[in-house]
Amino acid sequence: MILASKSPRRQFLLKELGLDFEVRTKEVDESFPETLKAQDIPLYLCQKKADAFDEELNDNTIVITADTIVWVEGQVLNKPENYDDAVRMLQLLSGKMHEVYTGVCLKSKHKNKSFYALTKVYFKKLSRQEIDYYINNYHPYDKAGSYGAQEWIGYIAVEKIEGSYFNVMGLPVRELYEELLKF
Repeated sequence: MILASKSPRRQFLLKELGLDFEVRTKEVDESFPETLKAQDIPLYLCQKKADAFDEELNDNTIVITADTIVWVEGQVLNKPENYDDAVRMLQLLSGKMHEVYTGVCLKSKHKNKSFYALTKVYFKKLSRQEIDYYINNYHPYDKAGSYGAQEWIGYIAVEKIEGSYFNVMGLPVRELYEELLKF
């Protein structure tokens, strides 16, 4: 089994499932057609990441790829480009419900299965001081929507979650487990 992700959170969660896997990554262009909305974006991207492994797959290899986005007010929030972008994203999420979508692809030489998970996350109204503290003391630059629910901001900002908490961390582990059993 190959986990094609640099994310330490995804690696941790897969390890916690008790699965034997190795981490291998490839540089993949993460652009997507602007016509895609919500869950279609991470489904498109996780498939694109899995397709990059076509040459390496055999009958005994499964590659797992994933992509997580934050969707709020009809727009996608990926990873922030810089400090100001992180501030903009957190201000946009402040005091609102947003949706976290993770697309996951399981691919072997002869099989391909993609699915997604949706979690609704409700944030309290954040002060600029709280936003600055979080960005300065944590590193939101590798996280969709500029935040990690497992970090300080998750403790103080998340009022309610509907759906999988682990999905917000980047990997819907229960759903992944069920799909691996069927695969």
